[in-house]
Amino acid sequence: MRIKNIVTGLSVLVISACLCSCGSSEKIPEVHISFWSSEQNYEFVEQAVENFKYEHKDEVNLNYTISVEGEDTCKDVVVSNIDKAADIFFFADNQTSELIRAGALLENTLDSETVIKNSGGSDSAVSKVVTRDGKVYAYPFSAGNGYFLYYNKKYFSGDDIKSLDTMLKKAVDNGKKITMNLTSGWYLYSFFRGAGLELSCAEDSSGNICNWNATDTKIKGTDVTESLLSLAASDGFVSLEDDEFVEGVKDGTIIAGVNGLWNSKAIKEAWGDDFGAAKLPEYYVSGDSVQMYSFSGYKLLGINSHTENPEWCMKIASYLTSEENQLMHFEKTGECPVNQKVANSEIVQNAPEIAALMEQSPFSDPQNIADPFWLASNRFGITIVGKNSSNRDLQELLDEITEQITAPVSEGN
Repeated sequence: MRIKNIVTGLSVLVISACLCSCGSSEKIPEVHISFWSSEQNYEFVEQAVENFKYEHKDEVNLNYTISVEGEDTCKDVVVSNIDKAADIFFFADNQTSELIRAGALLENTLDSETVIKNSGGSDSAVSKVVTRDGKVYAYPFSAGNGYFLYYNKKYFSGDDIKSLDTMLKKAVDNGKKITMNLTSGWYLYSFFRGAGLELSCAEDSSGNICNWNATDTKIKGTDVTESLLSLAASDGFVSLEDDEFVEGVKDGTIIAGVNGLWNSKAIKEAWGDDFGAAKLPEYYVSGDSVQMYSFSGYKLLGINSHTENPEWCMKIASYLTSEENQLMHFEKTGECPVNQKVANSEIVQNAPEIAALMEQSPFSDPQNIADPFWLASNRFGITIVGKNSSNRDLQELLDEITEQITAPVSEGN
């Protein structure tokens, strides 16, 4: 984990106004708060904390450090040693239950009703994510933890983007590539769920329910796997992770890809007026075209239950997730805000990437998956990207992967 230290202010001595004949002085309390933030959110966190520090300079001398830790890995690092975890950290919503079970999250006792109200009320999906037994354990931050299709209008028409196979042909004809990270189960889900196969977390969170190896369904697991292998073998496709995707967009080799809001700013800058965004296309499997699905979810802000400064952490967390800061975060990163006023504002509603996320919404499911899925699906994805070089029997491969995905949580971690 890379750490960046922020230069903090010097202690300030304030001479209080004389309220009695003898006069007095008091020292502003000095507080140190540590933050974990993804690389994408780093600039936002730094600016927002500096603003908070200035606004409260007469109440507290705030010193702080910001360290880079991704939302996807945050839970594992926190749970492994809560005492050494940051005071305030960002994490994905599917990690909430385990963080609460580990006793790692501080309950919001400062303004929980306001937080829930601003996020759409107690019946909203995100409110249910952060609430357990009537207690609020996290601060909703962004609603765009999903994915959709980015495409360059110079190469694709509105009809082209309806079909993945049509897009692949166009990419080959132009000597270009389209991309999606097939080594991640987060994206592999698109194909299996689109084909009608199941993956979900058991109600007691003990493990996953999965039938990706099904042989008695309309579209079998092997059918999906064959389509994935065909995709991986296409001259118009390459499996890339986030940074590689953005670099490919910038150097012109990538003309379309499946990704999330967090990279919208960089892609817009590269493609300019040719920037396009839409729901995921259909793909061809077992003699039919089916709609690709996606995961949906939220990014949340949590406070370490072991922090030495719970009150100031709650004040800062509320400030970071406030209306003004969610708007600033959207302007910096393009991520969809969860605050209802900001989400419904004209600037957000007019963004094509937000429209694409909303268009994909009917074909998305909450990212509520137990941990064994991620490593097992990664192994499967590596085999797909490697074009099944060891020539594994596909049914045996799926039986093996499904067994790993559905392993009890205690065995899968």
